[in-house]
Amino acid sequence: MTPDTTAPAHVFDATTEAFEADVLQKSLQTPVLIDFWAEWCGPCKTLGPILEKLADAYNGAFLLAKVDVDKEQQLAAAFQVRSIPTLFLVKGGQVVDAVPGALTEGQMRELLAHHGIEPAAPTLEGIPSGPEVESVAAPVDPQAEVARLRGEVAAQPDQDALKLDLALALLRTGETAEAECLLDGLPANLATDDRTVNARARLGFAATVKDAPPAEALRAAIEADPADLKARHLLGTRLLVAGEAEAALEQFIEMLARDRDFDGGLPRKALIDAFRVIDDAALVGRYRRRMSSLLF
Repeated sequence: MTPDTTAPAHVFDATTEAFEADVLQKSLQTPVLIDFWAEWCGPCKTLGPILEKLADAYNGAFLLAKVDVDKEQQLAAAFQVRSIPTLFLVKGGQVVDAVPGALTEGQMRELLAHHGIEPAAPTLEGIPSGPEVESVAAPVDPQAEVARLRGEVAAQPDQDALKLDLALALLRTGETAEAECLLDGLPANLATDDRTVNARARLGFAATVKDAPPAEALRAAIEADPADLKARHLLGTRLLVAGEAEAALEQFIEMLARDRDFDGGLPRKALIDAFRVIDDAALVGRYRRRMSSLLF
């Protein structure tokens, strides 16, 4: 944990003794995000700075409570924390969401927005800016977008951001090989961009089903044996690659409900990876809650 002298003003260490006052009571006025972590946890060291950055950037719109599971074993047991990092969002004295695993900054912002938590810093009214503008743009034809971006990359070959845009467009048309080549050539500053992480996850899903049976054969296998979790995983992955996000999540949730430990925890991993590539925040939030209810 970052020492109190340098930690953002809205971040604090939560303890068993003061949990009622510091977390539950404060959540009646301000949402509290609880981060269960440990010094030895690698993903925690990645997620922690992101959470502290957001707590500072949101300027008090939520509080960040850090719980070291080694020091606060009673709290970890009370929340039935089975892996770290694990996040819990508390509003009005109640847990309203639970998220196992590390998230990117973009995913954290989506999670907070889903629960009505927006940065408290003042913004200029009437001047559209940021990603919200892009989200309301009219949909474009994927093939036409690829053609347009190819032209822009050819005209400006030194603009790496355009290459990332082209890679994402290629993924939407199923041209994974060319997309992967473009991603591999990105500089370090773009290789860790949220969109690049998203694209890499999509490539992973596509690789999983490269030699898999067609969807019809997988559905037949599941109908014959509903406990065939390997077939469910492949079908869910095929559906996700095809853009049928909710149908894919249903397969992964069913896997988790039947055997959470299947193939080294594959059901949970499949869900978390799917959350990274699905753009529908409301859909992701709904299935995060279903996942949490099964895990906790």
